[in-house]
Amino acid sequence: MEHLATDYGWLALIPPLVVIIVSIMLKSSFEGLLIGCVTGFIIVDGWGFFDGFITSLYAVMQSTDTIWVIVVCGLYGSVMAMMIRSGGAMQFGERMLRYMKTKRQALMGTWLLGIFVFIDDYLSALTTGITMRAVTDKFKIPREYLAYIVNTLSPPLCVIVPISTWTLFIGVQLENSGFAAEGQGLQKYMSVIPFVAYGWISIFIVPLFIYGILPHFKKMKQAIARAEETGLTVPVGIKLSTVQFETFPGLVHPKARYFLLPMIVVLGATVAFQDPSVPGIEIDALKGVIIGVAFTFFYFLYMKLSNVQQLTETIFSGFNSMLFALALVVVSLMLKDVGDKMGLTQYVINSVTPYVSSAFLPVSIFIALSLISFTTGSSWGLYVVAIPIVIPLAQSIDSNVLLNIGAIISAGVFGANACLYSDATVLTSQSCETNNMQHGVSQLPYALTSWGVSVLAYIILGYVMA
Repeated sequence: MEHLATDYGWLALIPPLVVIIVSIMLKSSFEGLLIGCVTGFIIVDGWGFFDGFITSLYAVMQSTDTIWVIVVCGLYGSVMAMMIRSGGAMQFGERMLRYMKTKRQALMGTWLLGIFVFIDDYLSALTTGITMRAVTDKFKIPREYLAYIVNTLSPPLCVIVPISTWTLFIGVQLENSGFAAEGQGLQKYMSVIPFVAYGWISIFIVPLFIYGILPHFKKMKQAIARAEETGLTVPVGIKLSTVQFETFPGLVHPKARYFLLPMIVVLGATVAFQDPSVPGIEIDALKGVIIGVAFTFFYFLYMKLSNVQQLTETIFSGFNSMLFALALVVVSLMLKDVGDKMGLTQYVINSVTPYVSSAFLPVSIFIALSLISFTTGSSWGLYVVAIPIVIPLAQSIDSNVLLNIGAIISAGVFGANACLYSDATVLTSQSCETNNMQHGVSQLPYALTSWGVSVLAYIILGYVMA
């Protein structure tokens, strides 16, 4: 039976609320996501909820976006596994230790490395976490602290740099909504970047915590005390999936370049290989990581670090190490699907906008969409739905369009950063070897601090630029 998205009203809020409550009760994300999805399909399809669930699973798994995420994420795991088994990641970390003499320097080094790997949030989360965990362990820095910095330097950075997979995706949405001409989406987005308040604030607030200008919150204080007093940097608890591999048998003299060269190739190939049939600038992390895996495979063969069989096995074991993270991503996409069926985004926007002025619209959009992004873990999907709705709405009440688009982008980044089961949170937990609930709960006060400052920023900007 087909349902109109507008039929459900406040009922559309139930599935994401169920996800949050169950995840907190069970201290695990997957079960909460699954139960929240089933709840949504019961509301939508009644006794036929199981058929609805299966149909959604098929639709999600057949989506080109899902296939892209699975292949990119899995192959990032593959290239990371080869770099770890080569000893390159460890050697790179040891090289960095020569220049880092204090805990503060190690934390700032993590922050700077995250800024350097700006092209893609998945690549940033995996690279920075895997590379820096040995460095931060040396200074008895808890993995929760490492994970907070790593996560904050992945999605938030990707929306304020000129070129990344995020900025290019958003540029396409600006073209699809008619706000930018074909091939001019990225150039148009450049005008939006100054107004992505959450991205700027969350990144530049990190050094304030590192230097003690801002005090740490309870969970992080406990983690820091645990690491300093007991030396236990990894939190106690079940780690459902980690990126941990032994070095290749017989490896004698690992080199830092076994990490650096594959990373440079992945970054370079991601940027360099353009599709000439597409107007404007177009990069694709999938092209970059495929080339990166191939280069690393043949480079390590040439350097006689391993044989064909071991390298092939490493590619598959690296891909396999990402399966739990990918399972969470797939179920979160199903949660977004049921939210779309129930008209969640439209309901929230329509509930808020009749009561706001042109000056207050940006902060209202930011708050409302932050709730959706936080509870569903959806960012790019949120942009697809919200951008075509908000642009004409802002134009109709003479509210600054660029500022409102910035508020949409900020809301999606907040969800990616703060949601306990977003792909950024899961991948960060994966690379830092910590449970995603432990990471998510310890990081949440920091994300909420940046969110609160962003709310004030949008209130001020709304009135200044009205």
